[in-house]
Amino acid sequence: MSDSVASNEPRLAEQETKLATNPKGTEDSTKPATDTTEEKSVVSKVADTAAQAASGVSASVFSMFGGGAKKEKKPEEEEVDEPSGSSKAKKADDDDEKAEEEEADVHFEPVVHLTQQVETKTHEEAEEQTFKMRAKLFKFDRDSREWKERGTGDVRLLKHKENGKTRLVMRRDKTLKVCANHYVTPDMKLSPNVGSDRSWVWNVAADVSEGEPEAQTLAIRFGNSDNANLFKEAFIKAQQENEALFQDEK
Repeated sequence: MSDSVASNEPRLAEQETKLATNPKGTEDSTKPATDTTEEKSVVSKVADTAAQAASGVSASVFSMFGGGAKKEKKPEEEEVDEPSGSSKAKKADDDDEKAEEEEADVHFEPVVHLTQQVETKTHEEAEEQTFKMRAKLFKFDRDSREWKERGTGDVRLLKHKENGKTRLVMRRDKTLKVCANHYVTPDMKLSPNVGSDRSWVWNVAADVSEGEPEAQTLAIRFGNSDNANLFKEAFIKAQQENEALFQDEK
């Protein structure tokens, strides 16, 4: 038994020596550490590559949605002294004066020259008006045996300034077309229209409203009986004056 104990002592001594030099039971510290350093270097490179790839992806994603690296703020421009309100107003007035001066020198020749105004003659220039009243005129149609309206307008009595003769002239509103034109002769007689106190009927031997003298039976209607009576008085007076003139011509 003492021999077996003695034979185990060298082994125990060797184990204790290993534990003393390598307490954690790892590999011998005397073994070169080249493999471990190389492994760490490889792992570090892989980690760096992965980080760079991740940052690249992140940057591209941010740039896609309007993000990206923060731009450097440009330095603010130096403030420029601006003119005050009164200076601005004065400058604006000066500009307006210059603009007016420039516009005053501009001259354009007309492309189209307006023609001279032509006077329209009514053949009433040598006559004076002795009566005027608004009314409506009718003409009796012998073919259909009924009254037809000739127009509405002002009926007037015009006295010639040289020969003194008076004629009856009536024009339509707006168009001013003549619808009655004849001398007031002594043989004419105003007769009241049937059932109306504001209308008169008379016969004309030569009415020239249509251009050629034509015998007509005319009727005129006024707004009220007073206007109708005023027309009758002026008509009879013109008849009396014309009667004396017509007799002198015979």
